[in-house]
Amino acid sequence: MNFIDLAAQQERIREKIDRNIQTVLNHGQYIMGPEIKQLEQQLASYVGVKHAIACSSGTDSLLLALMAYDIGPQDAVFTTPFTFFSTAEVISLLGATPIFVDIDPHTFNMDPKSLGQAISALKTGNPSRRYPLPGHDKALSPQGIIAVDLFGLPADYDKINALAEKYGLFVIQDAAQSFGAEYKGKKACSQANIGSTSFFPAKPLGCYGDAGMCFTNDDNLSRKINSLRIHGQGKNKYQNVYVGINGRMDTLQAAILLAKFDIFPEEIELRQQVAVSYCNLIDNISSPVITPVIPNNYISAWAQYSLLTKDQQHRSTLQSKLKEADIPTAVYYPMPLHLQSAFSYLGYKKGDFPVSEDCSRRIFSIPMHPYLQKSDQELISRIIRSGDTRVDEC
Repeated sequence: MNFIDLAAQQERIREKIDRNIQTVLNHGQYIMGPEIKQLEQQLASYVGVKHAIACSSGTDSLLLALMAYDIGPQDAVFTTPFTFFSTAEVISLLGATPIFVDIDPHTFNMDPKSLGQAISALKTGNPSRRYPLPGHDKALSPQGIIAVDLFGLPADYDKINALAEKYGLFVIQDAAQSFGAEYKGKKACSQANIGSTSFFPAKPLGCYGDAGMCFTNDDNLSRKINSLRIHGQGKNKYQNVYVGINGRMDTLQAAILLAKFDIFPEEIELRQQVAVSYCNLIDNISSPVITPVIPNNYISAWAQYSLLTKDQQHRSTLQSKLKEADIPTAVYYPMPLHLQSAFSYLGYKKGDFPVSEDCSRRIFSIPMHPYLQKSDQELISRIIRSGDTRVDEC
């Protein structure tokens, strides 16, 4: 059984992919070819924003977004410790300081209440709140927020944006896992000043390599990101108005994404069906695991289907049982970022973010993709239905 079945998807659209690749080979514009602009226009329209700027990876889309705001030393950016490393990595790469905020135990996304407390603490210099003070002799200036849409579910942007407006901060939506999701009727990547996504092969919309995209309604931000992704280019490639990066998307990856996007809305619907089936199979019969919570007026892209076990040992037991049946699983994320050695300089310690730490010990993900057979879902659910009961609404 496959954790993500890219082969089944490719079988549906192989002819279109081959045609699109052949078109690129024929015109030979491998860098910034016409497919780039075509993809940007299609995805901007899908998301419902004015501008989409293709780039080389999801990580670079976050980096470019921060660079567009001139983030640097002495700046602070709030984000979650329960995410992939790159979310906070890009903050540090620019010399700024990531300030972590604990998550909501049900959605796994940034907890707005904790965010408000962290912003207030930094503004007032209150050491009773958890933000990096030890070893820091510089005053930090809060500038922005990177909210992560974990596992495909958007964060609570009404509350996050309200806090940003109150304190004069920008918001970046890290939608690396949520492209295709919706928050209160609007597509992911449209909820913040800049939306950022990844087209890594395992994502809901993925290419066959690395690629990403930034989304915004702000004309000035769009112009700057367009320049920054090509070494800060001005009117031509030998005029540079910013210090930028080599952050362009390959034309071949754009061509592949165009073929995949043709069936993407259908695949998002198929993911909903798989998720509903999982919830029914696991919840309707006594289950010792907690299934995902989707709040009202949210639609998840279901990049992953993640379950919470009773404890770490229970997780290991279930993973072992599934492995015996040749069913792959994954743990996203086994160690929160504030405990990673790369961020030890921030002065955080174990216990600072108890919800993130608890979830990291108990969470694991099971196969999720649009082509997952009902018989496979039934097999998986039979294996995990064991132990004492705990049933939550899906």
